[in-house]
Amino acid sequence: MTRRPTVAVYDYGSGNVHSAVKALIAAGADATLTGDRAAALEADGLFVPGVGAFAAVREALHAKGGDEIIERRLSGGRPVLGVCVGMQVLFSHGMERGQDVEGLGEWPGSVTRLDAPVLPHMGWNTVTPDEGSVLFRGIEDERFYFVHSYAAQSWELDVIPPFPQPALTWTTYGKPFLAAVENGPLSATQFHPEKSGDAGIQLLRNWVQNF
Repeated sequence: MTRRPTVAVYDYGSGNVHSAVKALIAAGADATLTGDRAAALEADGLFVPGVGAFAAVREALHAKGGDEIIERRLSGGRPVLGVCVGMQVLFSHGMERGQDVEGLGEWPGSVTRLDAPVLPHMGWNTVTPDEGSVLFRGIEDERFYFVHSYAAQSWELDVIPPFPQPALTWTTYGKPFLAAVENGPLSATQFHPEKSGDAGIQLLRNWVQNF
């Protein structure tokens, strides 16, 4: 019997974690919800959810040692997938409600309020994947489910060869923003794959099969 890749859905008190577990199982992973440090470090993949305010998610991650877990996994080339605010906190700063909150700093740049007439951006939207995307392979023309008012609206990481360029996927709501980033072992989506039906499950399958 073929071994199913293990994924730890990191439980630090934020995010729709149970739907993520179900979607990952449907995508072919042996997924478990855990706040255990060893389990989060040892799994083949780590799924980092995030819902709510940037500052609250950042504080909750830090309180549980999640920032150190993410850093240790990445230093060893172990896959991590951040979702929604779990993507946003990977950047250097979050500018929210007049506050400048320090993020995890895995990528330079700030998360800022969307420039759109109606917020939050809630519902289904198309994306424009990078040609080098693995996550969107076979689902380039699908729609995904977003719920957010803030996003990374620019990309500031300058990658020098021979290191590969990150795959950047963009969406437009008012103005363009990053819908997904694939940067070595670290990937992230602003939308919720676990709420995006068959397309979201296929994206998770693409992630899991690339371990």
